Amino acid sequence: MALIYNEEQQMLRDSAKSFIQESSPVSLLRELRDNGKEWSPELWSGMAEMGWTGITVPEEYGGLEFGYVGAGLIFEECGRTLAASPLLSSSMVCASLIADLGNDEQKQTLLPAIASGESIATLAVGESDRFDPSSVALTAVAEADGCVLDGRKLHVLDGGIANTLIVGATSSAGPSLFAVDRDADGLQIMATLNADNRNTATATFESVHVGADALLGEEGAAGPAVQKALDIGAALSAAELLGISQEAFERTLDYLKDRKQFGVPVGSFQGLQHRAAQLFCELELCKSVVLKALQAIDEDAVERSLLASLAKAKMARTAKLAVNEAVQMHGGIGMTDEFDIGFFMKRAGAACQEYGDYYYHSDRFAELRGY
Repeated sequence: MALIYNEEQQMLRDSAKSFIQESSPVSLLRELRDNGKEWSPELWSGMAEMGWTGITVPEEYGGLEFGYVGAGLIFEECGRTLAASPLLSSSMVCASLIADLGNDEQKQTLLPAIASGESIATLAVGESDRFDPSSVALTAVAEADGCVLDGRKLHVLDGGIANTLIVGATSSAGPSLFAVDRDADGLQIMATLNADNRNTATATFESVHVGADALLGEEGAAGPAVQKALDIGAALSAAELLGISQEAFERTLDYLKDRKQFGVPVGSFQGLQHRAAQLFCELELCKSVVLKALQAIDEDAVERSLLASLAKAKMARTAKLAVNEAVQMHGGIGMTDEFDIGFFMKRAGAACQEYGDYYYHSDRFAELRGY
């Protein structure tokens, strides 16, 4: 497939850019932080009205079924303004899991609520400080009318605001997923505010009883669906990082043109021009890598996981370069809180860790290539 956007996707990009710049400029992030808040319910409602919360959900469950290439354009624009929302964890990753594994009743119950933005779900799979979805110690012990969950999940994205947790557990049959209500007896959720002003949570399960209807799919057969959902998370996280990097780069170029030293713009200095040119080339390459990964997800291509890991690894490395160069080229003012460029560094640092960092995905890429 050609690495270009069709007319509908280009129209989506334009509408997304218009909405997000008006409804969630970087100044909103500063306002939320200063008021002790990590997200805006009003912005979330606006996203739902735009149809974003259901953009990849099947039409029969209230979604638009527009595809992940379109979703990537939304995340790219969100990255440009650092818009904070549970869109990735709920409407993309968890919606994919429910659509792939849920029975008719579960889909009818959970997907319309996610697509409308009324309910927020998140995936709770990690149990260590390093992203490792394959290492799950949380247990699911069968009982007559369901299962009992015991264990702890770390770094649960948007865990502090989610209504439903999709929990990875090890049962007698193997890796399984359970949909657990946040108010379930024995479940304790402790949210932590990160440097980028978004929350992750630690979820502790102490003899949490869930009914048989909480199991998503067949017991022990969750592996392939989880891998697909994590591919989606990685590719769309890469799309957000692309938006962050492009905006940081463009703001830096503007600053280099305006800031003067020795009577001339600092952008006229050859050393800075070389650094800017290198970053420009890296970003152009990343655009193609991210688009190709999202196309592979839409097509459910054989190389889907390979390209998702390539996109996240490449984008994580490039985003780090972009925000570091942005702060350095802004000089002393780039280190101040009064200037917005530091927010891009903080968000990029956190986003690079979500759904696997550079080291996880470069290793996964190597394994998938047979190295």
